[in-house]
Amino acid sequence: MGLLDGFKAGVARQLGHPSGLPGKIIGALLNRGNARPVTGAVDALRLRGGETVADFGFGGGIGLRLLLAGVGPDGTVHGADISETMLDSARTRHRGDARLKLHSASLTGLPLPDVALDGAITCNTIYFIEDVDAAFREIARVLKDGGKIVVGIGDPDGMRRQGFAEQGFRIRDADEVIGLLADAGLALDERVRVPTGRFPFHLLACVKKH
Repeated sequence: MGLLDGFKAGVARQLGHPSGLPGKIIGALLNRGNARPVTGAVDALRLRGGETVADFGFGGGIGLRLLLAGVGPDGTVHGADISETMLDSARTRHRGDARLKLHSASLTGLPLPDVALDGAITCNTIYFIEDVDAAFREIARVLKDGGKIVVGIGDPDGMRRQGFAEQGFRIRDADEVIGLLADAGLALDERVRVPTGRFPFHLLACVKKH
């Protein structure tokens, strides 16, 4: 493996599981690069205040901040991530905010009771999950009937052109993701295309069927 390939592989590993000082740097970069898509995902939940919501795989934490603002003083936000570095950063940043509940967990094993959430977002996460069907079933389990999940993914063609597939990212076309969500009982409600720097971003807002 050449020097450049080794660097790319290291960055890819950090994107999937940020750790240590490099992970903190990646988290800051994620907040900057994902600001528009994550803001769009939170907007798609149409929060009015008082809801119980979550950000699964919150990374740098911009989604947590936006969700806390959206649910207001009477709401609750759950954040789940597999990275202890990202969890520690979120604990420090939101120290003393009782509305935020943080969990060390993956999308395939959420430590939440059934029908606990009014809504949730997960952006740039499913590339790192082998059993995405199980992840979507788990999301459906913790959502209330009529609850909404917004799944954010980079444009598959754009990601392939940028070489993400060669770095181990599991890239799925948006229509395939929509089909897998439907199989889990999560029906497409809205599809938004967000322009970003290198390639567009797709927000797939789905509602749990009654």
